[in-house]
Amino acid sequence: MRFITGCAALAIIFSTPLYANPLIEQLIGATNQFLEQEVEEHIARLGQPARYEIKLNRLDARLRLPICPEDQLSAELESPKVPVGRVTVRLGCDSSSPWRLFVPGQVSLYQQVLVSARPLARLSVLSANDLTLQERDTSMLRDKYLVDVQQAVGMRLTRPVAPDTIITFALIEQDEIIRRGDKVVISADNGSVSVRMPGEAMESGAKGAQIRVRNTRSDREVKARVTGPGQVRVDL
Repeated sequence: MRFITGCAALAIIFSTPLYANPLIEQLIGATNQFLEQEVEEHIARLGQPARYEIKLNRLDARLRLPICPEDQLSAELESPKVPVGRVTVRLGCDSSSPWRLFVPGQVSLYQQVLVSARPLARLSVLSANDLTLQERDTSMLRDKYLVDVQQAVGMRLTRPVAPDTIITFALIEQDEIIRRGDKVVISADNGSVSVRMPGEAMESGAKGAQIRVRNTRSDREVKARVTGPGQVRVDL
């Protein structure tokens, strides 16, 4: 729980009339100050530049609560766990006339995110020319989004996308650098002995994937890990 020690400037979007009573002004100011602090700390943890907007829901001007002394007024994020999207702040007064109040609102977080520069087909392998960075409101995105072109270059799309589509991890997968039927070199070592053998891929796989390969000398099938184009590795 964080105690409010002063009212921040009302850099906030809200629909309460400017002639709101002192109680409403205190509630709005305290909620806004708390959310500003929480959002700025959240942005610092993200490590990515961002700007934000806070919008509080209209408060009922008929509220009849005593004004709370500033040093006894506290605020806490009721939901969700991070101060982004639809939020609810719990205000509390611990004076001789205590009260609790929930203030809902919306925090929009604007960041530079990766989007498609043009229509792209399913299974397209992404290049830097396919992508661009644009500022978007990420507060309502459910899937984890990308903020760096290099996170996506060389990855493959799992479905077609339209221009200006936000690229998320749900839309991409590693491209298969070995296809079934490809000729491969099978490497094996135990730290002191290293062996290289010709083989054939029995399955397709991306870098790091484990696939079945056939040793074309012994005709034996083994499991090997893809290490690069035409290269797989087994442990002795």
